Amino acid sequence: MKRIALVCGSYHREVVARMAAAARERAGELGLEVVAEQWVPGALECPLALQRLLARDDIAGAVLLGIIESGETQHGLAMGQAVVQAVVNLQLATGKPVGMGVIGPGAEPQHIEPRLLPYARKAVDAVAEMLS
Repeated sequence: MKRIALVCGSYHREVVARMAAAARERAGELGLEVVAEQWVPGALECPLALQRLLARDDIAGAVLLGIIESGETQHGLAMGQAVVQAVVNLQLATGKPVGMGVIGPGAEPQHIEPRLLPYARKAVDAVAEMLS
């Protein structure tokens, strides 16, 4: 059984916890075992947490879960772009896949609920496919 980790943004902890539960369930359905779960303050802390987890020999891949809401400035977009670039670089450096289950950037409140579970599940699906 392949082992994976979850990295979860705690800024929207209540709803991201639901995403994490869906990701754990989907991982089990696909024969993956979640062996680590790291909660981070926000999007910018995700790459460092991922780097530490992907450095572990017992972790074959990871799933990133969170929400980057729309704001009055382009801050969320800049954060989202920085995080995606860092995650791509980590995948290439480690050879380990990362599933992106991040809603946004630019998510409006009405966008969040219908995307929670599908984004979490699809992020796990992506990792499972890359590990097969």
